[in-house]
Amino acid sequence: MGELLDFLVIIIAVLYLIRVVVRMLLPMLFQKVMNKAQQHQQNYQQNYTSTKKPEGVKVDYIPQTPKSKIPDSEGDFIDYEEIK
Repeated sequence: MGELLDFLVIIIAVLYLIRVVVRMLLPMLFQKVMNKAQQHQQNYQQNYTSTKKPEGVKVDYIPQTPKSKIPDSEGDFIDYEEIK
């Protein structure tokens, strides 16, 4: 009976120590991950802003559009009635 009690005490102590260690290490691990992600984002943003594209649009060819027979002012109109 004494061996079972010793085993349970050891298991409880080990689990408690693991819990304490995890509570200390996890915030540090998350902080490292966040710092790395922020650094990656800053590098990406610096690279993006350093390679600016020229503003404006360059058009090489403008195709000629055929003139329509019906003026734009005329079109298909549908009469409607307001429903209250």
